[in-house]
Amino acid sequence: MGLRINQNTAAANAYRNLNVSDGQMAKSLEKLSSGFRINRAADDAAGLSISEGMRSQIGGLKVAVRNAQDGISVVQTAEGALTEVHSLLQRARDLSVQAANTGGNDAAARTAASTEVDQIVNEVNRISASTAFGGKNLLDGSQTAGFTFQVGAGTAATDKVTVNIASMSAAGLGLTGTAATSAAGTLAGAPVVLAAATVALTYNTGATGATNVSTSFTVAAGTYDTTTAGGRDALQAALTTGIQSAGLSSDLKAELVGDGAGTYKVKLSTVGTGATASINVTGGTAAAGTALNLTAGAVTGSGAGSVGANVAAGSTAAIATLDAAIVTVSSQRSSLGAVQNRFEHTIANLNVTVENLSASESRIRDTDMAMEMTAYSRTQILTQAGTAMLAQANQSQQGVLQLLRG
Repeated sequence: MGLRINQNTAAANAYRNLNVSDGQMAKSLEKLSSGFRINRAADDAAGLSISEGMRSQIGGLKVAVRNAQDGISVVQTAEGALTEVHSLLQRARDLSVQAANTGGNDAAARTAASTEVDQIVNEVNRISASTAFGGKNLLDGSQTAGFTFQVGAGTAATDKVTVNIASMSAAGLGLTGTAATSAAGTLAGAPVVLAAATVALTYNTGATGATNVSTSFTVAAGTYDTTTAGGRDALQAALTTGIQSAGLSSDLKAELVGDGAGTYKVKLSTVGTGATASINVTGGTAAAGTALNLTAGAVTGSGAGSVGANVAAGSTAAIATLDAAIVTVSSQRSSLGAVQNRFEHTIANLNVTVENLSASESRIRDTDMAMEMTAYSRTQILTQAGTAMLAQANQSQQGVLQLLRG
């Protein structure tokens, strides 16, 4: 081969192999210290793309688990409130059964039962209006589109669950009648000066075999500017106070409804299923140039009836109304219970999916510590050997000096 000093091929070869071994050892150290087989795209471009997609899916599924847990919380909140609604309705039904015993209860006893039922209806309304989760009312029927929960990692329809909760207010449960507007009767002009007016009221509870009930009351005299909200409210309050002063149910109320053009109609709440009512105001006077006509024709109710008025009348209609309300609440609670069970199974499935996807992502991206330690030991030995051989190769050139010394 000869001895040359310009090119030390053996040293260059040893140096090249040493660089390769040193680079491999550095990569092994990085993988062993980070725990990841892929630390940069260059380590495994395809593997990086696949694992990042899996990470997105895993992260989304973990959030979906929390969303489903929120769903359980919403359902439990609504169902817990309906537990109390159920108790209230059962109590109201007991009172209705008691009031239906007309042979043993006089009108005063039935009125007392009706008063408690009215308070029960008010509490049902309060629960409906106040039960909320995350700023959303749950039981008042305001969420017409339902409550939608994201229980998947994607955008498909199957990644969402919608929970529908019907209105659990007194009106939604059919405990109070739907107001109806009279076919005739207008209030126009201002001011309306109303003298002490005699009001004749005729109504029917709507129960089978029930007869019309007639009574009268007095509306307080006053001046009512019906062109203003305050004036209309004052006249409306006077009519309602008169109704209630006659010992009638508080479910019977008068209201003025405007048509936007200065004309107002008398609006009455219904008394029972299919009930009819009429109100006639006589004896009122008005200032010059002011029209006053508070004569209302027959009003037909379209609601499910007023349970409080039915109890006061000692009618079994209240029992039927409450039975229907109890069935409605039972159905809603059953639906919520089924949804809660669904959410629990959804969470279990999501957790299994996260576990399996995490294992798959780990096989792609994580370091196999045993295998990598084996590779590290190999490259460490090669590095040490390369360093030693580079030193030997550099030393081999020293033989040229012996020749030069002669």
